[in-house]
Amino acid sequence: MNKQIEYFQNKLDYELDPYDLFTALENGEDIVPLDTRKIFAYEKEHIPGAVSLPHREIDEKSTSHLDKTKIYACYCNGIGCNASTRGALNMSKLGFKVKELFGGIVSWKTDGYATEGTHSTKGLTIKGAYEDS
Repeated sequence: MNKQIEYFQNKLDYELDPYDLFTALENGEDIVPLDTRKIFAYEKEHIPGAVSLPHREIDEKSTSHLDKTKIYACYCNGIGCNASTRGALNMSKLGFKVKELFGGIVSWKTDGYATEGTHSTKGLTIKGAYEDS
């Protein structure tokens, strides 16, 4: 039974779902969405406030401007994409506190949250109101 408890506790320690991320952002917690997809995907659509850092580019130089006291919520497209896992691993190796967003941007949108970018979607914003645009 202890292995089972440890497994689920580890999942909660290192993963979060869109509701958890939205709530943390809304409450002003020190968490930053980190889009680990290619830049063109970020430009098309991303979680509001996200930083773009493709997983293949994560190294000491590319992360030197990031604050190691914050938690970075790595995400990619969704469950069929492993860029968030790769990004979370790379960030962890560099000493950052990291969680992985379960379901990526697809789950973020499915849960009704807004996105930004050239192909942004309407939804609940961090302010708690629905966008009209």
